[in-house]
Amino acid sequence: MSLSIGIVGLPNVGKSTLFTALTRKGGLAANYPFATIDPNVGVVDVPDARLSKLAQIVHPSRIVPATVEFVDIAGLVKGANEGEGLGNQFLANIRNTDAICEVVRFFSDPDVVHVEGRVDPAEDADIIQTELILADLGTLERAIPKLEKEAKRDKENVARLAVAKRLQEWLNEGRRAADLEMSDKEREASHDLFLLTMKPILYVANVDEDKLGGPAPMVGDVEAIPVCAEVEAELAELDEQEAAEYLESLGLEKSGLETLAQAAYKLLGLQSYFTAGELEVKAWTVRIGAKAPEAAGVIHSDFERGFIKAEVASYEDYVALGGEVGCKTAGKLRMEGKDYVVADGDVMHFRFNV
Repeated sequence: MSLSIGIVGLPNVGKSTLFTALTRKGGLAANYPFATIDPNVGVVDVPDARLSKLAQIVHPSRIVPATVEFVDIAGLVKGANEGEGLGNQFLANIRNTDAICEVVRFFSDPDVVHVEGRVDPAEDADIIQTELILADLGTLERAIPKLEKEAKRDKENVARLAVAKRLQEWLNEGRRAADLEMSDKEREASHDLFLLTMKPILYVANVDEDKLGGPAPMVGDVEAIPVCAEVEAELAELDEQEAAEYLESLGLEKSGLETLAQAAYKLLGLQSYFTAGELEVKAWTVRIGAKAPEAAGVIHSDFERGFIKAEVASYEDYVALGGEVGCKTAGKLRMEGKDYVVADGDVMHFRFNV
């Protein structure tokens, strides 16, 4: 399962600096709007200390963490929905992501100009939200006439038309599509509209270094993830031991990347399970609530189609008992069927028919 997060924000909020640090990609970061003209894409390993613990037991040839794809999308400005700046192009790029990570400027640096001439996190967030809502209203204005014609020919489109009109009325009140209460059928009917404000959103507060470890910044009434893009850039240049020492000197337990990746997993209802063997120890991403065949399908569709059983041990048992043999001896290696709901950290091996 591939997880894609679009990084958005007004120009000069530290968005590209954060992207460069997270992905070690060296994307262009400059002190003027639209430094990022094409969306940079970087695939980032998700830090998970459990992988190294498993590797100490099975001694694999390699360790393969789960990954997150970050897409750095150029800064939005007022009027982006009408093509201001490079708005239409960048709004289109957001449509292909699973979630939105909005970087909001909290840092104070007089040498970095603000496109609106002031530092006001709440106002910045309102500008972005307004542009996304206006873009969605434009989408609905184009979609509804087509749906009206289709609904006359095919009754299955009546539900899609009804939910589109509900969403249009809701968005016209300045509210995100995701906040509208809908039934499962309505939500399914709205899927093909590809509305930007239907996507889950995370706020990242780009703070000064001395604000790290303090109270969580607030964007309106939403708690933001505090990250210092400059610190993340420095961490990206250090090896694992040096980075750990640097974090400790700042009084931090985790990097901004780890915090952000974990928050994204939680936001999207995702978790990890593991496979462990001599070839590799690997983390696999699966939705919370997924059953064993679906988890098998993350590895290969043939595994899901031919699923027979899953051998499962919890991460805690696997580590405490020294691996598969210890789990078998203690009766902690279970055989689970198609109805088993995967738990975060499960160590799994699948049996299937080809």
